[in-house]
Amino acid sequence: MTARKRITGILAVGVTAVLLLSGCSGNGPESADQAGSSSAATPKKGGTVYMLQNADFSYLDPARGWDGGVNAFYRLLYRGLTMQNAGDAKDPNAIVPDLAESLGTPSDDGLTWTYKLKDDLKFDDGTPITSAEVKFGISRAWDPQIGIGSPYLKAVIDAPGDYQGPYVSGDIPTIETPDAKTIVFHLKQPFPEFDNVLAQPNAVPFPKGSGGGDSFIKDVIASGPYTLASYTPGSVIKLERNKYWDSKTDDVRKAYPDAWQVNLGIDPATIDERMISGQGDDADAIAGKISAATLPRLQTPQLKARVISAPAFCTTYLGMNTTKPPFDKVETRQAVNWALDRSAVQNASGGTQLADVATTIIPPAVSGHADFDLWKSKDGKGDPEKAKELLAKAGLPDGFTFTMDIRSQPAMQAQAEAVQESLKRAGITVKLNVIDTSVYYETIGTPAQQHDAAITGWCPDWASSASTFIPPLFDGRKVTEKGNNNLSQLNDPAVNARIDEIMTMTDTDAAKKAWGDLDKQILELSPIAPLVWEKGLFLPGTNIAGYHPSTNMTDLTIVGLKDPSKG
Repeated sequence: MTARKRITGILAVGVTAVLLLSGCSGNGPESADQAGSSSAATPKKGGTVYMLQNADFSYLDPARGWDGGVNAFYRLLYRGLTMQNAGDAKDPNAIVPDLAESLGTPSDDGLTWTYKLKDDLKFDDGTPITSAEVKFGISRAWDPQIGIGSPYLKAVIDAPGDYQGPYVSGDIPTIETPDAKTIVFHLKQPFPEFDNVLAQPNAVPFPKGSGGGDSFIKDVIASGPYTLASYTPGSVIKLERNKYWDSKTDDVRKAYPDAWQVNLGIDPATIDERMISGQGDDADAIAGKISAATLPRLQTPQLKARVISAPAFCTTYLGMNTTKPPFDKVETRQAVNWALDRSAVQNASGGTQLADVATTIIPPAVSGHADFDLWKSKDGKGDPEKAKELLAKAGLPDGFTFTMDIRSQPAMQAQAEAVQESLKRAGITVKLNVIDTSVYYETIGTPAQQHDAAITGWCPDWASSASTFIPPLFDGRKVTEKGNNNLSQLNDPAVNARIDEIMTMTDTDAAKKAWGDLDKQILELSPIAPLVWEKGLFLPGTNIAGYHPSTNMTDLTIVGLKDPSKG
């Protein structure tokens, strides 16, 4: 998502307000007293479900896109060998087979993983999906232009050092296809969570030779239950059923609606207003998180019954570019952390109903979280005097000025202004550089274009492990010219080495503790300043059923209508 991941969610983050940069998976249960009838009701087949969004999706091509909103959308169009479980499952974070007959079989040394495909798998034009198409689609992740999405395939699979994807380098030798149903992956080192890697949005099949350059900018080749009917960038996306998708081969996607329509470019306040009114097609609609300004209006019994809450899986943070002065000095970065009034950022994010103050990288809902606060202050308001002491040690007794990138969203700008005001108390002046949401992650993920700092966020690509939180954001060997997730560009040898050690741990409990300890080790270097963990309140349309929203990734494939005849 973001660095990019990215906040995933249906939108949970993505849409009306905040698509964070970074990875992205995981559903949280609704609170018992707020679970609305839209989650309890069983959808019926038919009709059209609408999605109301402020911004367009980043990319229709899953090799390029990778944030919460678009990851949820991809589940309607694409299938992989594995996938995250259904949003209403007992364990929605579990990884289950998708195109594959079962989860992978690792070799004794953990360096190869083997999968067998199900029978009767087809693309939306009726052509068969074999191991060759799976291999080709996955190899697109290495293309220097296209492969700017999820980094895990490139990080784990043992491709040649000079490999640049199928269009530049041809066949990838470390993914084998001994027959049409078998695919074998060779890894750089043992990675017990490899099933999770293949559940990433870019690990999907494409016909051999397809999808080079910008050919998938406005088109798709679908393997999931829906395919693209029409797309007007910035305005509307329409999906229709993929007649070659066979529900007998798919245990997760229910695909209740006959069609989906995503209406784009709507002002966030207008989205909230339409969801409250629920007139016409909006009764069949879902949207992103309710904005803070709308909360006081949700006190009627009718609206309270519709509201669904979701816990925070994502961390909103201020990333500081450690390669640029004065953020190349740890004292400067620590000063920012001490000066921040995180309670003010919490208020700007909607108050206690919508956000908790964040003091760590890994949020409490994600496995590996450790509870600590290196910058403990009264009521979370920061300590400007402590910050001034550190600035003096850094040779900045009179403070300094820096430019911070932010998204062109009211909620994000409110957070930025809260940061701006709190740092001013320590003599730090913040200039805001506002970037359009649709290109925000691409911009700050390009080191040549990013400024001194940026506010963004990160969600886990699988919530069962912090391996999708720490490595993407802080492994200094993974800084790239495009699609960069290590926004701070931290490259600390001790951090890099510890990441390598933890990634190969097979003792789950030991790995959890190790990630929490590394979280603290990294924050002592202060490459980022955690701000808030954003929770979510959602207000679906009155005719929506099967809706289990998440601040990480909402499962659209189980959403439908209570009564399609009303659509």
